[in-house]
Amino acid sequence: METIRALIGPDTGEASVLQLCVRAVVLFAFGVACIRIAGRRTFSQISPLDIVVALIIGSNISRAMTGKAPFFPGLAATLVVVVLHRLLAMATLRWNVLARWIKSAPVVLVRDGVVDQQALARHGLGAGDLAEGLRMERIERAEDARLATLEAGGKISVVPKAGG
Repeated sequence: METIRALIGPDTGEASVLQLCVRAVVLFAFGVACIRIAGRRTFSQISPLDIVVALIIGSNISRAMTGKAPFFPGLAATLVVVVLHRLLAMATLRWNVLARWIKSAPVVLVRDGVVDQQALARHGLGAGDLAEGLRMERIERAEDARLATLEAGGKISVVPKAGG
């Protein structure tokens, strides 16, 4: 343990350049391991929970690198957050109520060409946001959409009307 402590330096923020470089290598490997444990969905389907977990991981790794937090306790705390996130993600597969609470449910914004203004307002979206989502799916007007849905990840998915 003394060798490892000599390599990574003290937790007082007074590590040498070489010790900070060793910390960077260890923390890089640790960060990759955390992403592998958390799973691909953490960074592919960004939900509010995923964003919070990513921020905590980044913050903890940053503080451990600079010595603003104790190195090994910081790694342990980060690993606990990652494992909890993974367990919660697995639990949402089993319990739909938990999944809806954690991930939220999709919201219909347009049905058969009719825009739901209340749904837009409830989710802080304006006409410009909807128009952008439609354009991203190559639909010019809401009237040309059979369905436009605000998905849990924040993306607007669109199903065009038949023949349109």
